[in-house]
Amino acid sequence: MLRMSTLLLRTLRDDPADAEVASHKLLVRAGYVRRIAAGIYSWLPLGYITFRNIEKIVREEMDSAGFQEVHFPALLPREPYERTKRWEEYGGSLFRLKDRRGNDMLLGPTHEEMFTLMIKGEFASYKDLPISIYQIQTKYRDEARPRSGIIRGREFVMKDSYSFDIDDDGLAKSYENHRNAYISLFDRLGLKYNIVSAVSGAMGGSRSEEFLAPCSTGEDTYVLCPKCGYAANVEAMVTKVPEYSGEPAPAMKVFDSPNTPTIDSLVELLNANHGGGFEGSHTLKNVLLMADGKAISILVPGDREVDLKRVEANLPGVEELRLFEDEDFKKFPGLVKGYVGPQDAKSQGITVYADPRIVKGSHWITGANIREKHVMYVTHGRDFEVDGFIEAAEVRAGDLCPECATPVVIDRAIEIGHIFQLGRKYAEALDLTVLDKDGKARVVTMGSYGVGVSRAVAAIAEQSHDEIGLIWPREVAPADVHIVATGKDDLPFDTAEKLANDLESKGMRVMLDDRRDASPGVKFKDAELIGNPFIVIVGKALVEGKVELRNRRSGEKVEVALDGAVEEIISVVTAN
Repeated sequence: MLRMSTLLLRTLRDDPADAEVASHKLLVRAGYVRRIAAGIYSWLPLGYITFRNIEKIVREEMDSAGFQEVHFPALLPREPYERTKRWEEYGGSLFRLKDRRGNDMLLGPTHEEMFTLMIKGEFASYKDLPISIYQIQTKYRDEARPRSGIIRGREFVMKDSYSFDIDDDGLAKSYENHRNAYISLFDRLGLKYNIVSAVSGAMGGSRSEEFLAPCSTGEDTYVLCPKCGYAANVEAMVTKVPEYSGEPAPAMKVFDSPNTPTIDSLVELLNANHGGGFEGSHTLKNVLLMADGKAISILVPGDREVDLKRVEANLPGVEELRLFEDEDFKKFPGLVKGYVGPQDAKSQGITVYADPRIVKGSHWITGANIREKHVMYVTHGRDFEVDGFIEAAEVRAGDLCPECATPVVIDRAIEIGHIFQLGRKYAEALDLTVLDKDGKARVVTMGSYGVGVSRAVAAIAEQSHDEIGLIWPREVAPADVHIVATGKDDLPFDTAEKLANDLESKGMRVMLDDRRDASPGVKFKDAELIGNPFIVIVGKALVEGKVELRNRRSGEKVEVALDGAVEEIISVVTAN
């Protein structure tokens, strides 16, 4: 039983100064977590009980699906990560250190290498496969901008699991097994979520999906088709582009365009001096970037911005991506800032990528690579070529669904899970092979599956609260019932004590506010803030032989006769 009189708990009436999202504010105010440093939090008793309840559900669903739990250290050697090239690829987000002998070590940001090496060390035959193993472990990433409390921290707990199969057909089955386990897991957590197409990014692999919990303050943006149900992270959104059916364009025509370094200023000049009817979508924007020290150009219609997150996601293997700076322009004298066009990019040694909307045969108004001059009728396939197409332009509400051409809607969410078919990237790098039925060595194929356990606490809090406090789903809450004893006489406290013991003997988890020095108002506010699903008030109604039962989620209040209260409370709690 959790007794408020002895519980390590101090609730706060004011929001913490550094908190921006509801979960951060409420978890601190309700005494669940406390900040140690930027992106680093400690768990107080109520927080850790809630965390362990979530961890328990995750573990039960993993075990039920037939996956086996292992555990790796957080302190790891450099060598395996060097073999997979992630010692360098992780860049500044990796916590690096040396031991007393000068050996390079790291704090694990993720454990693909360790999982791969474990299977390599134990199995040698296709008969040992398939197998899926998982761990629930603390991860460390030196986030550049830790924020939103425990949603994005530098230390966090994740459930990561990996499947190992002899071939792609086996991987597909393992993937579906994990997908189904995740559906069951998040349903039990009481989370609203969408399963969306995603990109694997630096992790590699093919099929990839994210489990996103809708939340107005979430860091992930995704699209949803209201007609066919298509859903995708914006990084994975596929542009639906019709075939270009326009007439062949006239020859390029250069024109004066002083003081037009922006698309808006260019469109204004075009409409004033060239007949009108021009829009930003008729122009071609050239965004110059440095990708790992190499110059690239991204072409998008002028009425769109380049989404750098989409570019990063669709350029696997690129570690550092940044916009051109003045020093970069000095290295390419043929490019004039504000008046760049793709016509001379190849001769400048620049790799050109185009948004899919820049179709072959389409013509555009773009920079002439001459100061204060632009050019009309610059045609893809005639006046410039691209090295490849890339999903780079910002995604907007109203863009067409790639499945059914219905305008999509955009929403924000917190990523709570990610599953993808990892393939053979790590198995090849670490030489994970088994002998097949013909005695030949076969590289094992892998799947990767993650759940943010500590992040799930915040995601549930974001979705399950009101203006006065948290409202936990029952399986996650610190207790099923929060009993509040009020008044100055012994009777309410003695009655609350007996009721709490009787409920606990019947299997109910109970929090008892037995504080004698706190006012009823303070107790009620604390109960509402803490967020257990049911509150029982033992107070004024006691003179009539009754207690009050409140449903924290619905707000419904009923008086229950003390004689039979235990059975009535259990009935109501278990029915919700």
